[in-house]
Amino acid sequence: MNKIYPSAAAALDGIVRDGQLIAVGGFGLCGIPEALIDALRDSGVKNLTAISNNAGVDGFGLGKLLETRQIRKMISSYVGENKEFERQFLAGELELEFTPQGTLAEKLRAGGAGIPAFFTRTGVGTLVAEGKETREFDGHTYLMERALLPEVSLVKAWRADHSGNLQFRLTARNFNPAVAMAGRITVVEVEEIVPTGSMEPDSVHLPGIYVQRIVLNAHPEKRIEKRTLTEKTGA
Repeated sequence: MNKIYPSAAAALDGIVRDGQLIAVGGFGLCGIPEALIDALRDSGVKNLTAISNNAGVDGFGLGKLLETRQIRKMISSYVGENKEFERQFLAGELELEFTPQGTLAEKLRAGGAGIPAFFTRTGVGTLVAEGKETREFDGHTYLMERALLPEVSLVKAWRADHSGNLQFRLTARNFNPAVAMAGRITVVEVEEIVPTGSMEPDSVHLPGIYVQRIVLNAHPEKRIEKRTLTEKTGA
C-alpha cells in the first residue's frame, strides 16, 4: 500500500468534508502541519469542529481557518495569542469547548487506545463539569470524560519511512502522537521520507499502523510564535 501522496491537497482529497470532527497536532505554532492546514483551507470545507490545543495565531496555523470561517467549533485548552479566536468566541460566532490541557491530551490518547471514557479530578466543581457524570472514588469526586475520535487527524512529524513509521523532533512531538493515534484517518506531513527499514527501531516514536497518508514538506516555515531577546550586559 502506497501511503505517500504528491501534495497536501492530494493527501486530503476524498477524505475531508463539511461538518467533520478533525484533530490537528501542534502546540502554539510548534509542530503544526503547515502545508496540510493550508490545503484544508483551500479545500473550502466548512462547519468543522477542530480539536487542537489552541488555534495558532492570527493569520497562521489554524488562525487561517478562523479567518475564512471554516471552523464552527473549537475543542481546545488555550485561546491566548489569537485575537480573532477571542473575538469570534466573545461575539458568539464560534462555539468553544474548553478542555484542561492534560484532559485534552488524555481524551485523544484514550481515543487511540480504544478507551471510551476515563475519570479525572481535573475540572470538578467548575464549568468544565457541567452536564458530565461524576463518581466518588476513595473519598474524592471524579469527573467522567469521553474519549475523542476525530474522523481525520492532521499531524506533523520530522521523518517518516514508506510504511508510515514516524519520528518526531524535540518539542514538536507535543500533541502529535496522540492526535495521530486517535484519528480514524491520519494524514502526516514530514520533512523527510526514508526507505522502510532505514530507521533505527529506537528512533520510531509512532508505528506506521496509525498512519494512512504521508506528504512531504521539506521546507516548512516554522514561524516562531513569540521571539524574546535578552540584551547583553555592557553592550
